[in-house]
Amino acid sequence: MRVTKTALSVIAISVAGVGTSSPAFAQAAAASAAPTAEVDQNAAIMAFFEEVDTEQLSRSPLGKSYRGIKDSDYGRWDDGSDAAEARDMEAGRSALKEMRARFDPAKLSPENRLSYRLFEKRAERSEAAYKYKDYGYIFDQMNGAQSQIPAFLINIHRIDSKSDARAYINRLYGIGPALNEAIGQARSRAAQGIIPPKWVFPYVISDARNVISGAPFGDGPDAPLFADFKGKVAKLAISQTEKDLLIADAAQALNASVKPAYEALIAEMTAQEKVAGTDDGIWRFKDGAGYYAQLLANYTTTNMTADQIHELGLQQVARIHKEMQVVQKKMGVKGDLKAFFNYMRTDPKFYAPDGDEGRALYLAETQKAYDAIKPLLPKWFGVLPQAPLVVKRVEEFREKSAGKAFYQRPAPDGSRPGTYYANLYRMSDMPLTEVDALFYHEGVPGHHLQLAIQTELKDVPAFRKFGGVTAYSEGWGLYSEKLAKDMGLYTDPARDFGRLQLELHRAIRLVVDSGLHHKRWTREQAIKYVEDNSADAPGGIVKAIERYIIYPGQATAYMVGRLKISELRDKAQKALGKKFDVRGFHDTVLKSGPVPLDILEEQVDAWIAAQKKA
Repeated sequence: MRVTKTALSVIAISVAGVGTSSPAFAQAAAASAAPTAEVDQNAAIMAFFEEVDTEQLSRSPLGKSYRGIKDSDYGRWDDGSDAAEARDMEAGRSALKEMRARFDPAKLSPENRLSYRLFEKRAERSEAAYKYKDYGYIFDQMNGAQSQIPAFLINIHRIDSKSDARAYINRLYGIGPALNEAIGQARSRAAQGIIPPKWVFPYVISDARNVISGAPFGDGPDAPLFADFKGKVAKLAISQTEKDLLIADAAQALNASVKPAYEALIAEMTAQEKVAGTDDGIWRFKDGAGYYAQLLANYTTTNMTADQIHELGLQQVARIHKEMQVVQKKMGVKGDLKAFFNYMRTDPKFYAPDGDEGRALYLAETQKAYDAIKPLLPKWFGVLPQAPLVVKRVEEFREKSAGKAFYQRPAPDGSRPGTYYANLYRMSDMPLTEVDALFYHEGVPGHHLQLAIQTELKDVPAFRKFGGVTAYSEGWGLYSEKLAKDMGLYTDPARDFGRLQLELHRAIRLVVDSGLHHKRWTREQAIKYVEDNSADAPGGIVKAIERYIIYPGQATAYMVGRLKISELRDKAQKALGKKFDVRGFHDTVLKSGPVPLDILEEQVDAWIAAQKKA
């Protein structure tokens, strides 16, 4: 399993079918290709994309699993070595070179011409990122291998047969080598000064200990992976004797491979913690400024500088503060905005109680939000996803370190639904005022609608069906929070405040992310800025700032993308007047899958022109 940060990728890249092919494949394909003028360019490029995807998937057992594919690789992990990463990069370069040599964009259909451009842009972004391939953290509280490995087995590896169970056991045995590879990479990077801040290590160590606590490692309840395996095997239509043998073999694999690897990880993280520093931003790296510039360009798909990002954030914070004051008057809360923030942050009626009762209440409120918006969707969208959506609590073994909410897309074959995860570790970090907006962002009309539609696209290459562009996807999620208000929801002013608070949260990200990684803010400075300018719960503030520290640049994409989508909708409404159809606009934004923001604008402009002629 590749767990280097640049390829953190391993999972995202595997799913995306990023478009890599081996040099051997490229040479063979080029040799067999007829001259450009003599072939059907459209049929040929679709075949090319399919071949590239197939070849890439052949090297990614995880990518296959995410897509619901079970074959001889089902019990394996991706090769996580630096050498494998280099091979993949070289393969991507070969594929790009071949595409440019074989195909003339002018001879392609509009859809295939778009695929050509997107393939090219993805390859260019990968090339720019590769320069900094060793700059990312291997182990952190957000994406570290210590939690991602068990999360993959629990959430992705299905057991529908005895052979699937054997494949799971094989993957348990494979955890040892995979984790040891990652430990070696982390040790190497630490020697080069690429080491997380000191406060990260207790999270990683805690996650690791949680994985190997309980049976079969010792006394107590079953450990997460053992419980998962036993629960899945229990549902198989095989004899109890066969089930018992499988469980015994899993226990042996856990003790023989998983336990020593996680113990080695704990030892390494304990050693690194002792020498880790307290500076937080990536400005401290050898070429931290260049790295941050590359990350901003990749995540936002713009040329905005860190200073421009910072200034945009300050402007948006001021705008949202004014909108919040309007809600404050509706709620009849006296005092200045800070007094209002304190009221919303501290009044118990805005929170579910800790414990199972509070968690059940939160999930019930989430279901209410789903029930409220579901019947409205056909009035606002022409195309709706087929895949179902389920709501789940983040697994207990990783909830202490995981984000407050996130989404996992469905499998293309229908074997896995889309899943909205809510982190209910501490209910004081999950105000009820934000229930609606969080769901509309992660569920519908946000990520579930967008990603399920993307997965269900017809006649587009795999890299478009399974890929991602952060500014587009997260911009859509944030746009969806406001869209729900346009649809007549948030009738309770407190819930409307929750919407604005989450929008403010994304505006603040522009300020603190650039503050931390460009202006050399400390973690404490960033926390203080959020405390002074929002109603975020204290625990949520700390977790958010810690996320931005180890995930530089990513959080800036939300507001940048949202502002562009809103700008394009306003542009279309102004240009079309009574001809403007919001269903058509939304379908235009979603029908091509994720695209850089400049290409999205081109798509909307073309739709506007077509509507004018209609």
